[in-house]
Amino acid sequence: MEKGVEWQFDSCMQENFQMQEIDTKDYSPLVLAYIGDSIYDLIIKTLIINKGNKQVQKLHAETSFYVQAKTQSLMMRTMQGYLTEEEHAVYKRGRNAKSVSPAKNQSVTDYRRATGFEALLGYLYLEKEWKRLLELVKIGLDSLKEQEKEH
Repeated sequence: MEKGVEWQFDSCMQENFQMQEIDTKDYSPLVLAYIGDSIYDLIIKTLIINKGNKQVQKLHAETSFYVQAKTQSLMMRTMQGYLTEEEHAVYKRGRNAKSVSPAKNQSVTDYRRATGFEALLGYLYLEKEWKRLLELVKIGLDSLKEQEKEH
């Protein structure tokens, strides 16, 4: 995404919704994960529909693999090696946050790592670090392809 386009989106959001400036340090890691989950979901759905027009249930089935905690956890294992100190601190805050809801059909480890993953994405989104957010997601997705080749 070109910087001009990023600025336009941010400018339009500010103009249309009179949004206030925020300090991401004021948000709990679970709030960061809440928005990060949505951003990641949008990225994955955009990539899936870019492959072509399909029935919605097929789109949903393909999307489900990528948005489950186990897959996010696998991606995060690789992504950790690429994080800055600040990004790693945000990830750890998310991973260590006490969630209200228990992991559904996922291991606690995968669920916590996925929460850290989502918190990191939420943080990058709110900091308007969209290029970095996409760079890290690509690293994670590429790592899944590599793991698939190995098995």
